[in-house]
Parts: sequence; structure tokens; C-alpha cells
Amino acid sequence: MTEKPARKPGSARTPRIEYLKVQNFRALREVEFKGLTPLTVLLGPNGSGKSTVFDVFAFLAECFESSLRKAWDKRGRAKELRSRGVDGPVSIEIKYREPGHNLITYHLAVDEAGGAPIVVEEWLSWKRHAWNKAFRFLDYKRGVGRAVSGELPEENDHRVEVPLKSPDLLAVNALGQFAGHPRVAALRDFITGWHVSYLSADSSRGQPEAGPQERLSRSGDNLANVIQYLGEQHPQRLEQIFSVLRQRVPRIERVVAETMVDGRLLLQIKDAPFAHPVLAKFASDGTLKMLAYLVMLHDPAPPPFIGIEEPENFLHPRLLPELAEECRAAAARTQLLATTHSPFFLNSLRPDEVRVLWRDEQGFTRTQRVSDIQGVPEFVENGALLGQLWMEGQLGVGDPLVNQGAPTSRRGGRK
Repeated sequence: MTEKPARKPGSARTPRIEYLKVQNFRALREVEFKGLTPLTVLLGPNGSGKSTVFDVFAFLAECFESSLRKAWDKRGRAKELRSRGVDGPVSIEIKYREPGHNLITYHLAVDEAGGAPIVVEEWLSWKRHAWNKAFRFLDYKRGVGRAVSGELPEENDHRVEVPLKSPDLLAVNALGQFAGHPRVAALRDFITGWHVSYLSADSSRGQPEAGPQERLSRSGDNLANVIQYLGEQHPQRLEQIFSVLRQRVPRIERVVAETMVDGRLLLQIKDAPFAHPVLAKFASDGTLKMLAYLVMLHDPAPPPFIGIEEPENFLHPRLLPELAEECRAAAARTQLLATTHSPFFLNSLRPDEVRVLWRDEQGFTRTQRVSDIQGVPEFVENGALLGQLWMEGQLGVGDPLVNQGAPTSRRGGRK
């Protein structure tokens, strides 16, 4: 069978987030991530804010996929979402680069009135030319604002006022549906395409209705449907996934998605030396998790951004360096953010790819890039592995048995 071309082939020519700033989002009172890499991993002790950073991306994606109101209410509204003891809106700012374009900044600030969220401020800006200053080509406050239309907005272009029906609507989501605002539409498509994963082995054991589906869901409950799709449209890609799985999980021969007489899809795993496959619901958690990760990372047309929380869960430690390498390979075609507690996963990472997180004395999250911790790059250049350095205390955080603090500016100690 000839493999069908991917719907939109993924490549390095996809948008990349280079900067993130968050204010008043739970423990993230004021946090900046500069110079984000295609593969970025967050490291820190329990409660340091890793999952909260992860949820920032999920929150934005849900705002665009459903609505700001649903995403806001789901997280307990301002009472639970706003940083404790502070006033002011929850704000998120990302700087990203589309292929062939200058850096674009998207800023969203949300507050609450009468128990309902309102968009206090939302804007998009960029430098049209390197010698220009940045200007806003979309600027909205509380549902009122204006935007420049056209493919390449200029600072002096005419701005059209387009009021929104409600102050809880996102201007980018509304205007991004119109062909006259391609730059706004590009951001809308970018964010709605994010895949923030909460993979569950139990979800993968289900028997969904038969029918091919192109992309894995956030929980992985349609794993059988995606394997069916790959088998029909991308058999070579599916065989590549099985080949990697066989290397990672000994004795696995193949995975079959078979339609039952009642219309459900049955996922079965064949392992040697047995003649008959076993149902996925009887397979190990680790096997299903590894299969789901490989399906996600080898997507013929990957989403522009993938978030993975604690990929080490249910996997043998020796598989984690190889999974990290799979993530790096996938980062050539998409951008990945992962959280971890595993030194084995860290051992395959570079210092510039890892950010350590910790809580300060006020209880708010702080962060630092590992490559900026004095002495760590030199250790790595001389053959040390990041996971080993972390377990030896060289990164300054992550040991639940000692007082947590900022990464040290000296080797082997803390401030």
C-alpha cells in the first residue's frame, strides 16, 4: 500500500515559542522563561510550580478551543486561579516566531467582575522591520478595540474598530476566523493546534467506536483509532513506530486495531512466543504508555506544540534516556515542553534545555536555566550527566529531604 501524504507535513518550519511570561497565575506570581528551546524540560520538587506552568498552556488552549469562561470556571475562577494575597489581572504573554517572520508578541490579561472573567487587555505586536520599534496591530480592552488587516501589518496602516459582543470574548479568537486578518488567524490556528497531553494508560485500554482518527486525544483514549488511521493511511510510519517499540519493549511483535461485530475497536498486542495477541486492557501500563508516546511523537503531521507531564510514570528507568532522545528527534518538527522528576530522563538532556523551579520565601515560583548555574556547563563538558548532577545536589533543588532554595551561584552549595 502506498502511504498517504501527511495532511500538513511537520517540519522545523513551524512556529516556535521563544519567551513566556506569567503573572498572578496561582504560584506564578511573576515568572519569565527566556530563550525557550525546541525541547524544554521543567525540573523541581513537588509543589514548585511545574504543573502550574504546564497548566498555563492548557488554559490558553482551552480558552481558544472552547471559551475563556469555561477555562476560567474549570480552574475555580479568580478565587483559586489568582495568586494568593495579590491584586490585579492574571496575565500571560508569549513571544513566538512564525517561519519567515519577525518575533510576534501576544499578551492576554484577564480579571473578574461579578464572578465572570473579562478580558482586561489583549494585544498582538511585532516589528515589521528590524530597524523599527514594535507596534500593536491588534489592541483590545474589555471587548472594545481595533486591528490592522492584511498579511503584513505596518505601523501606519489603518486600524478598523470591531467591537466584540461580550468582554469575556478573545479578540484573536473572533478576528482569527476572518480571512482579512491572516496574522491573527495564524496565532489562533497555532494555539488551537497545541496538544497538552495528560496520557493515561487506563484510558488507552478502552474499546472506542471504530473509525480512524488522525491525532491522539489528550488522555489517549482513542489510541486504537489512531493506530487504525496510521495502518490505513501511513503504514510505513506505523511500522516505524512498531520497530521502535520492539526495541524498547522486548518480545513485542505488533499491535493490531481490529473492528468487532458490534462496531467497537479492539486494541490487541502480540508478543512472542505466544500465538495469540492479548487485549490491550491486559497489557502493562508501561507498554501502553510507551506505545502512546511513540504514536504522539511520530505523528506524520505533529501539532505545533506538545506538552508532556512526567513521562517517567510507569516506564522502566532504562527506557527514559531513549524516550528523551525520541522527544529531541520530534522537536525537529514540533516544540515540546515536559515536566519530570526523573534523573534518568535528565541524563539525555542539555543544560540549556532544562529549567529548575523552586518556591521563594513568599511561596511563589522562581526559575533558572540550568546552563546559567555556575559550574554546571563545565561539569557537563567534562562528561557529567544532568541527572547525576541533580542527585548530587549540584542544581540546588529537587531533594525533598532538605530545605529547598534557589540554585547556587557556587558549585555544590546553596545561597
